[in-house]
Amino acid sequence: MPDTIYALSSGPLPSGLAVLRISGFDAGTVLKKMVRREVSPRHAVHAGIHHPETGELIDRGLVLWFPGPASFTGEDCLEFQLHGSRAVVAAVFRSLSLIEWLRPAEPGEFTRRAFLNGKMDLTEVEGLSDLIVAETESQRRQALAQAGGALRNRAEGWRAEILDMSASLVAALDFADEGDVPEDVASGLRGRAGQLAADLRGLLEDSHRGELIRDGATVVLAGAPNSGKSSLLNHLARRDAAIVSPIPGTTRDFVEATVDMGGMPVVFVDTAGLRESDDPVERIGIERSQNRASHADLVIWLSEEGTEPPPDLPDSIRVRSKSDQVGSDGSGLAVSSLTGHGVPELLSLIGERLGHLPSREPALVTQARQRDCLSRCLQALERLSSQAMQLELAAEDLRMAGAALDSLVGRIDIEEVLGAIFSRFCIGK
Repeated sequence: MPDTIYALSSGPLPSGLAVLRISGFDAGTVLKKMVRREVSPRHAVHAGIHHPETGELIDRGLVLWFPGPASFTGEDCLEFQLHGSRAVVAAVFRSLSLIEWLRPAEPGEFTRRAFLNGKMDLTEVEGLSDLIVAETESQRRQALAQAGGALRNRAEGWRAEILDMSASLVAALDFADEGDVPEDVASGLRGRAGQLAADLRGLLEDSHRGELIRDGATVVLAGAPNSGKSSLLNHLARRDAAIVSPIPGTTRDFVEATVDMGGMPVVFVDTAGLRESDDPVERIGIERSQNRASHADLVIWLSEEGTEPPPDLPDSIRVRSKSDQVGSDGSGLAVSSLTGHGVPELLSLIGERLGHLPSREPALVTQARQRDCLSRCLQALERLSSQAMQLELAAEDLRMAGAALDSLVGRIDIEEVLGAIFSRFCIGK
């Protein structure tokens, strides 16, 4: 039987309130030894919290009792809402450590037990993890939809269709001749597989919108030394994130600032000025800048004269900088970090070029793991819908499609993936 676990589930101490969560078979023992009064399930009761051996009063607060399986983890759960002092929490933790079979929880262990007990599937777990760290409105909406089962519900529909197709294939066995499926059955299965594949394809051809909302896009500011990169970064960040100096080569490493663009976090990166240099440290910075630009979602090339970017940055946005000093000849986009002239137009152009600014409808696919599972399912269905159907091949393709969906929601043993996912959670969740 798993140990009973406990942890602080609220924020850093001291705080106005501290929430302690306990989950497992012996949670009821904690209730008897430390609360010492009747607590109705799912009703908040104001009660004293006592030392389990001496009976000394530690604190008074709210106690909530959730008998399993009607709890977050599916186990018996107990929650203390106490005064958020370090002394109170430390005293409660010392008391809990005296009770047999209790131990501190590991990161994500409460949520992991909820998953293992069938209270959540893997996509909901990932959504909950994203919701905890969401910083923008679009991230919140997307994570909330995922935690509420948006992708799981679609996956259940696809899986039911695949199971029904498998049943049709098995039923056709009675009429099969030397391993071939009757043409009317084969045609029907190919059509259904094609329709399901089209549904999956439409979901996956979203330009990775969900991942960009979750992780953010990267926009690199590139150009020669003193071309206005650092000034533009500071203007966008609305703070002095980068050092601005008339001395060429001041920026030698990355300086980043995150900007909320319509709900999607965009990381703007100030880089070292690109030029020939004899300074070995500056050359390292230039090489790093070139590498960062090559992996960015978008590059902004700044120059006072509106010069063309180098050949290795052909898809960058060309911007004339320092328009308040050098003016504008009317060609291309001109901006001034001092006055803000042209910056709204630049941000609008960045949004158009990224093409991933959030829409009202939250994305269903939000992580590379989910995309990989759905891609494997799609590949199996595409093979099934395009080939002359033989019994063994059709059955195997349907099996692989179903297994990919099982991986998506966590129905099959993927211990390595589980470890990676739950390690990102904080202790107490």
